[in-house]
Amino acid sequence: QLQASGGGLVQAGDSLRLSCAASGRTGRFLRMGWFRQTPGKEREVVATVSWSRGSTDYADAVVGRFTISRDNAENTAYLQMHSLRPDDTAVYYCAVRLLGRSSYEIWGQGTLVTVSS
Repeated sequence: QLQASGGGLVQAGDSLRLSCAASGRTGRFLRMGWFRQTPGKEREVVATVSWSRGSTDYADAVVGRFTISRDNAENTAYLQMHSLRPDDTAVYYCAVRLLGRSSYEIWGQGTLVTVSS
């Protein structure tokens, strides 16, 4: 199971760090990702990280502003967000893609990030 936390109300330009804690065994984790969704829009990928190697990928909209990382010892992934903008407002979800699987199948409950102008 995944437990996302760290969302809140911030002003444009502020920073925020999201956390995603995984419970249970993580030996089959391939990648962990952060996704976001706003009303009326499809969920979009924000950033992903390889659970074993730590390699990362980012959506163009967040490159240079967001950093994804993971702490294998704590079974936790983070999304550090800087220079937040109002269009970053969304519910942020963390998810896991398992070894041998082609999609993210384990999802956390979401945490709301609201950025005011």
